[in-house]
Amino acid sequence: MEFPSMATDRLDLVQIEMKHAEALFANFSNPKVVAYYGMEVMTDLAQAERLVSQFEDMQRGKRGLRWGIVVRKENRFVGTIGLNQLSKGMRRAEIGFEIHPEFWQTGITSEALQAVLRYAFEELNLHRMGAVTFLDNVASIGLLKKHGFQEEGILRGYLFQNGHSHDARVFSLLDSEYPSSKESAV
Repeated sequence: MEFPSMATDRLDLVQIEMKHAEALFANFSNPKVVAYYGMEVMTDLAQAERLVSQFEDMQRGKRGLRWGIVVRKENRFVGTIGLNQLSKGMRRAEIGFEIHPEFWQTGITSEALQAVLRYAFEELNLHRMGAVTFLDNVASIGLLKKHGFQEEGILRGYLFQNGHSHDARVFSLLDSEYPSSKESAV
């Protein structure tokens, strides 16, 4: 299967390759980026290279897709967004994303999220998109709600990071709640 690269007004959503390992490392070695990611801060480039391989394995195994977010104007890889726990048979997945702090509050993550949701609901024909956040990840919670996700509840001790278990909020968006481009064009 060919990787489904996409373009938006400002972004190219591309397949993550080894050439992106340094940019991934710049993100995942930043404590601000991983504070709500559910993983430890990366300490060497080899960890980012392994992450690239994990993304490739996930795609090959049809368990998910992860796009690199490239700001076209600067030709800069600034983060990732993707479908985790993808189950085409069950018509569901979970969305996950992270972006370099220099690009926080610029609308880039929202733009990428909109493109991935469109792909998931219109191309993959998914019924449910889930999302899991740390309880106090205000930025991600706001972004999910802005795109129509509804909070379903708290998952106790669901995330493990920095030697501790953390409760998490779970959100979902169903295809019937997603505003398709067909409807908005009418």
